[in-house]
Amino acid sequence: MHGKICPQCCGEQREVTLDCPSDCPYLQQAREHATTHRANPQDERPGSTDREASFPEVEINEQFLYEREELILGLSFAMAKSARADRSLTDRDLIAALGSLAKSYQTMVNSSIIYQPATANVAHQGIARDVEAMVREFREAEKQHIGHTRLRDSDVLKALVFLLRLGLGRTSGRPKSRAFVDFLFAQFPAKESVIAEPGEAAGRIVIP
Repeated sequence: MHGKICPQCCGEQREVTLDCPSDCPYLQQAREHATTHRANPQDERPGSTDREASFPEVEINEQFLYEREELILGLSFAMAKSARADRSLTDRDLIAALGSLAKSYQTMVNSSIIYQPATANVAHQGIARDVEAMVREFREAEKQHIGHTRLRDSDVLKALVFLLRLGLGRTSGRPKSRAFVDFLFAQFPAKESVIAEPGEAAGRIVIP
């Protein structure tokens, strides 16, 4: 705002009508407070989504997270890349794109039908393209290293759902929230590819 704002307006309009800078100490305090008090899964936050949005039927265990850590890192990097290319993207954009992609892969896994949910949102289309490009890059990397690809559509689905749940857990739910975006930026400083150097990137994912 480049000016003074009262505490009430800050609290009510933060990430609702105001595009808060990520380094604002009051925004950081609010995020820390929200994380501390998020222990109760029944707590409602502004703009919270229903449980079905997180694909509760998709089971993700620790073994999958261990075996497919590099895939999760790659997809996370792809989203961070999209957000850097378009600074107007918010948590809602990333979460919506992840949900659409997860629905598409769920349809392929369950029926072998290739289904692409229609969306007129150009930003969401761009995020989806970057994520799909990373999936192809990952499969090509596997072919080069072991002669074939072991990555299944069901693995991609689980990775997408994991990241979707991570995003839902990080965001404040407010229209202009960028808590998930900032989390991805912190985990992945700008670089060309996490697949080329998986060892360097390992261990950055925080399980929600």
